[in-house]
Amino acid sequence: MSTTVDKSGPRVQKMFGEIAGRYDFLNHLLSLNVDRYWRWRTVRMVPPKAGDNILDMCTGTGDLALAYHRAAGGQARIVGADFCHEMLAIGRQKAVKAGADHQIEFLEADAQQIPLASDQFQIVTVAFGLRNVAETHRGLAEMVRVCAPGGRVAVLEFSMPTWQPFKALYGWYFRNILPRIGQLLARNAQGAYQYLPSSVGEFPQGEELAGRMREAGLSKVTYHGLTFGIATLYVGTKENSTSQASQEQ
Repeated sequence: MSTTVDKSGPRVQKMFGEIAGRYDFLNHLLSLNVDRYWRWRTVRMVPPKAGDNILDMCTGTGDLALAYHRAAGGQARIVGADFCHEMLAIGRQKAVKAGADHQIEFLEADAQQIPLASDQFQIVTVAFGLRNVAETHRGLAEMVRVCAPGGRVAVLEFSMPTWQPFKALYGWYFRNILPRIGQLLARNAQGAYQYLPSSVGEFPQGEELAGRMREAGLSKVTYHGLTFGIATLYVGTKENSTSQASQEQ
């Protein structure tokens, strides 16, 4: 799929670095705190077990990593990875404040080249970050690579509603009002809140993204619309080698 949105690494890094200090505030304000619910649903639908290894890619300031820490009762090893230094610095501060700094490791890394060994995480997640990766297929392939056989990959991402008249009303707000409020409050040179609706509009949704997840090596891929379709949670399973061998025979 062709794209006109500039998702080059340096541009995206700089953009998120500029808004890091107000990122959490604006997320909660512009979503009316519904973003907290979306992360809660993700943890409920892809729950951790004690002793799990969990990777949260494009972790930003670490909200989903911290949600998994709480859900696992502090009994999971969690890595929050992002290539924006400023975001990770805030994530580390939040982990210290939550007493989770010994269970959550923050790693500066590009989602297209994750510097971690293959087949080690029972859960691999990305929340509102996959659409910012320059090459979607590379990001998905890397998430699948580091996922353990039998583990699950979860993608939480913005989407556009399909139900009228909500689709029209939300589309107007999302394209015209939200960017102006966000840009006014964030005051960043890279146009982060003009970039938001453009990146969402061009990103694959529904069955198209589910198909890309299957192409990356996941099976049992399902997706669930949240809050009238404003966000969607996609979940797939990485088959173990025994299952793959039996399918090939």
